[in-house]
Amino acid sequence: MIVSHILKTRDSFLTIRINVKLRNHLSNKFCKFMFQPSQKIREASHAGSWYIGNSNQLDAQLNEFLSKAKGETIPNIKAIIGPHAGFSYSGPTAAFAYQHIVQKEKMRVFLLGPCHHTYIKGIGLSELEMYETPFGNIELDQPTIKQISAELKKNFVFTNKEIEEQEHSLEMHLPFIYKLFPKCKLIPIMVGATTEQQDAQVANVLVKYFVDPNTVFVISSDFCHWGKRFQYTPYNKEHGEIHQSIAQLDGQAIKLIESHNLKEFYKYLDETENTICGRHPICILLNIINLSKLQLKTQLSKYNQSNQVIKTNDSSVSYAALVTSLL
Repeated sequence: MIVSHILKTRDSFLTIRINVKLRNHLSNKFCKFMFQPSQKIREASHAGSWYIGNSNQLDAQLNEFLSKAKGETIPNIKAIIGPHAGFSYSGPTAAFAYQHIVQKEKMRVFLLGPCHHTYIKGIGLSELEMYETPFGNIELDQPTIKQISAELKKNFVFTNKEIEEQEHSLEMHLPFIYKLFPKCKLIPIMVGATTEQQDAQVANVLVKYFVDPNTVFVISSDFCHWGKRFQYTPYNKEHGEIHQSIAQLDGQAIKLIESHNLKEFYKYLDETENTICGRHPICILLNIINLSKLQLKTQLSKYNQSNQVIKTNDSSVSYAALVTSLL
């Protein structure tokens, strides 16, 4: 259309303008073709905002987190629970979970996190090939993902690239995973608004992977989101300041997780309505632990809050690092 219009026009000035327009049009098309991100790679969409995008600087930051978290290593880790806020807030706490995991040959990492932006009734599985980090790409274990989808039959959807890039709960764990286990295969699972029955059904499928010696489960969850902006402001003055009341509330949940008491954890969530955003991934993990028949111990490695709330118009988010290990 543009070329025929150029041939027909007698206005040389207009012809020049249209030629420029054609050139720019073709140039833009070429550039988009050359530099369009791969549709099979989830881009590190939160790099440069939620955490440092420069690989050298990010590596130095993670080294600092892990160095400060260094302590007596707990062997034979099967699962960890760690937070997913911006690294300046939750990174130091997450390091207390990751510092216990040892790289294994042919390592496989299941990464389960909640959905903050998309409603999924069940779980979301990825059809992508890679997840990008500032350090490099992590390969997804597509054969395992396809096997899981076949075994689930229902209670899952395949998510798309856009949905996966919007969600931060999984991405905030990827820099730790790549740095510590660069050769691992990843199975990312976005956990939606699951019912207790769905939690059990998903766990029944995943438990055989959990017992594999070369597999580790990473559960992404923050704990209490307290404040008017979260529409959650319970305060028991018997426990002291507001932040102490929050710690006591989270402490109840943590003790139930440590004891693998799924029934009471569901009851706790119903009664307190504590805003633990990763409650569904945690419930799936507790189901798996109880189904596995392995002798396991779960223990708190670190607890922190983004802010020590004293005034009722303030807010905070709680972070916990828990580790589950073989006895």
